Amino acid sequence: MLYNSTRDNNATVESAAAIAHGISKEGGLFVPQSVPTLTAEDFASLKTMSYVERAKYVLGKFLTDFTAEEMDYCAKGAYLGSFDNDLPAPLKALDDKVNILELWHGPTCAFKDLALQILPYLLTTSAKKVGDGKKTVILVATSGDTGKAALEGFKDVKDTEIMVFYPNDGVSAMQQLQMNTQKGENVYVCAINGNFDDAQTGVKTIFTDDGIKALLEENNMEFSSANSINWGRLAPQIVYYVSAYCDLLDKGEDYLKDGFNVVVPTGNFGNILAAYYAKAMGVPVGKLICASNSNNVLTDFLGTGTYDRNRKFFTTISPSMDILISSNLERMLYELTDHNDKLVAQWQNSLKAEGKYTVNDEVMASLKELFWGGYCTEEQTAATISETLDKYGYLIDTHTAVAVSVYNDYKASTGDERPVVIASTASPYKFANSVLEAIGQQVPENEFDAVKLLSEKTDTQIPAAIAALETAVLRFENVCEKEDMSKVVLDRLGIKA
Repeated sequence: MLYNSTRDNNATVESAAAIAHGISKEGGLFVPQSVPTLTAEDFASLKTMSYVERAKYVLGKFLTDFTAEEMDYCAKGAYLGSFDNDLPAPLKALDDKVNILELWHGPTCAFKDLALQILPYLLTTSAKKVGDGKKTVILVATSGDTGKAALEGFKDVKDTEIMVFYPNDGVSAMQQLQMNTQKGENVYVCAINGNFDDAQTGVKTIFTDDGIKALLEENNMEFSSANSINWGRLAPQIVYYVSAYCDLLDKGEDYLKDGFNVVVPTGNFGNILAAYYAKAMGVPVGKLICASNSNNVLTDFLGTGTYDRNRKFFTTISPSMDILISSNLERMLYELTDHNDKLVAQWQNSLKAEGKYTVNDEVMASLKELFWGGYCTEEQTAATISETLDKYGYLIDTHTAVAVSVYNDYKASTGDERPVVIASTASPYKFANSVLEAIGQQVPENEFDAVKLLSEKTDTQIPAAIAALETAVLRFENVCEKEDMSKVVLDRLGIKA
């Protein structure tokens, strides 16, 4: 299995190089030259397997330059002992048709754990294959959950340094506390005065700066990424959609005779792109329902074919989706243009220069066939949390609520009664203040009083990782201007420009 860059088909690498480097030198993202398919026999076999075995099987189809022993090492290291009951992605049926894919049973209580627990294993194994002996410097821009999950995954991993940038006023108090109390000698956290798109743009700029890359080269270092621009981050997300289908097979053939829909709350488009790849592999996904909050740039794009980030940016109660530049959409465009690198590069250059681009009629037709886009307001998000608790006795966070709200709109609009899998991307305890307010409770001033009250009022258990934060030591209180991110990186690495 070989990989090309979305902006240069001549950039051809194996998966180890794609993972080790994170991004192609001209700024494109690595994409497999073809998508492997799974047969009915494959699914019958996968159905009987544990999550670890499913991960080895699916990832092995994409990472063909990894040996069976290496794949075993990566999957077992990531998924055994780090997730509740060793079940990283259990399905919870709310009723006969609605299934919640719980992706928050890992060490940081968010879906990013499913990828970021395995990425350090994939990255260190890849670095050995590339064989250059350099220290890997991992740069991360986060809108909340990726940062902590990456820090936790890479803490004290040999020959790595990880640096996380987040918007100073754009994450929840609990997300901020999770990052700023992170243990590990090789970790660094810094807030920026700006939004997530500023952080993401800053990281991409540093990645592609020839001067900075030369300085790292002189110091036997190289950049890589733990964001979903790295194929090693995205590929493990495909696994949990395959796994969800395998679990649904227990409901019998009639249940899935027309397939099932998938709903994903998304900002950067990575999580729903993983569902697309699962569909391309043979999982019988019907419609991919893309759920946005008030930052509804994806909803507008899927409806019109014009991607336009020139709009007001909203800070919402679902902060991990507060994004106006959806990086992984570039991979989707590459797939839908039959790997037309020149056209994709043209659109991305237009986005950078003018803040917008418009796809052609062929791509628009494909998008409409695959996707349905919707969004909900802050008021609808809060109402959905309350309604879901009242109707099902089931507590959801602010991001999952966006997905549930948009799914309800989809069903009302289309009448589509197929079963659905809704990706639940975070524990409600990461957003306790907003969830408490949504269910009509007075929010205490102290964050941990809020967590305890949420547990009391909903008869749900506080995740151990959240409870432990109450006594955690604050390590990082750094803030920089977005223009100074490169200086912060070099200073941290002890490199003089």
